[in-house]
Amino acid sequence: MTADATKKKRYYRKNVDFFKFVEKLKLWPSRSGTLHGVKSMTIRGNTAEIVTHCNERFQIYNSKHSRAARCLRNKLFFRACTTCKIPEWKLEKYSSTHVNQNYGSRL
Repeated sequence: MTADATKKKRYYRKNVDFFKFVEKLKLWPSRSGTLHGVKSMTIRGNTAEIVTHCNERFQIYNSKHSRAARCLRNKLFFRACTTCKIPEWKLEKYSSTHVNQNYGSRL
């Protein structure tokens, strides 16, 4: 990627469906603050099951105000999972993403 592409800012709306937001980012913050890469996501009504690249399974709810939703919007994580091997370009793209109330893609 060129230097201009990595510096490009991306905007997503804050009030979009949480499952669509997770499917678009393909990242999941665990409770310990580790950022995992999402391999697959199965939606069943108001819940979904996420399988990460390190074969961990997370049962999540469609809540825009949850701990994980806040962590994804505010980019709160301590480290990336070494087993998931999230590429550096993806972390840079994630760090340049902004979540805004009134501006951005509706996914």
